[in-house]
Amino acid sequence: MEFKTLHQNHRAFFQTHQTKSIAFRKQALRRLLNTLKKEEQQVYTALEKDLKKPEYESYLSEYFVVVKEIQLMLQHLNAWAKPKRITSSPLNFPSKDYLLAEPYGCTLHISPWNYPFQLALNSVIGAIAAGNTVVLKPSEMAPHTAALLEKIVAASFPQEHAAVVQGGAETAQSLLELRWDYIFYTGSTRIGKIIATAAAQHLTPTTLELGGKSPCVVDGTTPLELTAKRIVWGKFINCGQTCIAPDYVLVHEKYGEALLEQLIAQLKKAFGTNPEQSESYARIVNATHFERLTAWMQDSEIRYGGQTDKKDLYIAPTLLFDPKAKGKAMEEEIFGPLLPVVTYQTKDEAETIMGKFEKPLAFYMFSKDKDWINSLAYRFSNGGMVVNDAVVQFINNKLPFGGVGHSGQGSYHGKYSFNTFSHFKPIVKRGLWNDPFVRYAPYPKKYDWLKKFLSWV
Repeated sequence: MEFKTLHQNHRAFFQTHQTKSIAFRKQALRRLLNTLKKEEQQVYTALEKDLKKPEYESYLSEYFVVVKEIQLMLQHLNAWAKPKRITSSPLNFPSKDYLLAEPYGCTLHISPWNYPFQLALNSVIGAIAAGNTVVLKPSEMAPHTAALLEKIVAASFPQEHAAVVQGGAETAQSLLELRWDYIFYTGSTRIGKIIATAAAQHLTPTTLELGGKSPCVVDGTTPLELTAKRIVWGKFINCGQTCIAPDYVLVHEKYGEALLEQLIAQLKKAFGTNPEQSESYARIVNATHFERLTAWMQDSEIRYGGQTDKKDLYIAPTLLFDPKAKGKAMEEEIFGPLLPVVTYQTKDEAETIMGKFEKPLAFYMFSKDKDWINSLAYRFSNGGMVVNDAVVQFINNKLPFGGVGHSGQGSYHGKYSFNTFSHFKPIVKRGLWNDPFVRYAPYPKKYDWLKKFLSWV
């Protein structure tokens, strides 16, 4: 179907006001949940074909996350959508004031390839729960998952309520030329700027989930074995292709070699001595990203890994020792299985290195130094901070997930998704029996008494 026609059909359907019914929304979410249960094994198959993801990892990081999000919406939607009574202003006495959550309307979702299933559906779930219509353009770089998403959405929703559009950059450009009521994008900062520019032409509100160089500070006060174990998991899940993965480790020079030894030991425990044979290790998404990543390994000391196989799109988990933070891998977000280890001598030096980059999507710190932890929490802006672990902030759907500055704008997950796709409309219901004269013309020449009254109120 032509994009403009699809867009018109969605707008006409929204104007029937069917999606404003809570019962209608919950019924749609239940249909989606039932379809997902039927297609569970196909989800794992598609992800394995696109990224060679292990089924266990696909369940935990993709399928389970989506199912849990739907269940949460079904559980709390009635309460979240209920008009909220707000304390009235004495100046409007008598009145009853409310906030009414209303859907924006027709929403466009453009999703990425790295977690192509859950990053596509999680925002869709929030939009449907809030009463919107949805057009989803999944990433063409994960074609098997994109095809499955189209099948799942078609089986769960009428096409005028939710639909999937396939295609690459030209398709996205054509969709962005249309006037949407809300745009949700997950991907790179570069493309995020293009999305924001297109949205600005129609003053369309957006949520942009982007990325950045997320640091991981290790000051040596925590057990290095456990520290390394958690860093390895957070960095190398999905072959490092995670927007909130630690992008580089910043370790006190006194503990640099010891941490490297522990990182190597934990990598061997996780993926064996030959990760290419591991059933727990994924692959790079395509040749373009493969070439980019292998080029970045050339100017740093490889302490572990470095093996590649272009035919299999395999890059081993690789530790780069880059004490002065001058390698190419320290210039922009890596988004792959390369982990630069950078050393620092003083806290000021560490903060200077981190301060060179734009505000990241995540910030990790392994430390028992409460003063430094609290200092960085207040002074260092980022999308979300985790102390003594990595990536786990994504698990708690009671926390908002999103970036700041170049790492994004807006947030979602759980109730925050419902809020993101809802406009909270103020409503004031005034009584008729009290009508103070003070607001009406003709105005008095002296009104000191009014100033005193208003300052008291």
